[in-house]
Amino acid sequence: MDTFSKYLLTGLISIVALGQFVQVITRYVLQVPVMGLEETMLYPTVWLYMLGAVNASRENTHIRANVLEIFLTTERQHIVLAIVGEIISLIVGLWLWSWAWDYTRYAWRVWKESPTLYIPTFYSDVALIVGVTLMMIYTAWHLWGHIRSLSTGAAR
Repeated sequence: MDTFSKYLLTGLISIVALGQFVQVITRYVLQVPVMGLEETMLYPTVWLYMLGAVNASRENTHIRANVLEIFLTTERQHIVLAIVGEIISLIVGLWLWSWAWDYTRYAWRVWKESPTLYIPTFYSDVALIVGVTLMMIYTAWHLWGHIRSLSTGAAR
């Protein structure tokens, strides 16, 4: 899974960078804009953002402001703080998941299309529910790991 996500994210960022490069060259150097390029760039860009967030959740490397860790002295206290943080993340994430689910149902029902190329926007809209779902799975996995390490007595 690690190798797959690495190559997928690398491919997506390469596609986005190449699309922006082509847009700059054709629009500002050649003075001939490519019609519909912005529309097609929407799909890899949205998927890149969401899958990048999923990757940060998988690696447990999201940016955090753990000011309380300064005052905690034992490993057990750090794990309890991590458990509280993961529970709060799950609560907020499940709340966001319900919004993403409502939006996905709306996108499916309306089935909007892009203005120039008539590409269904559902394929970029669904990235939100997929991303939030995967982030919640990884958050629950990390929560389980913290609880297991606390219960086995690995933290003192």
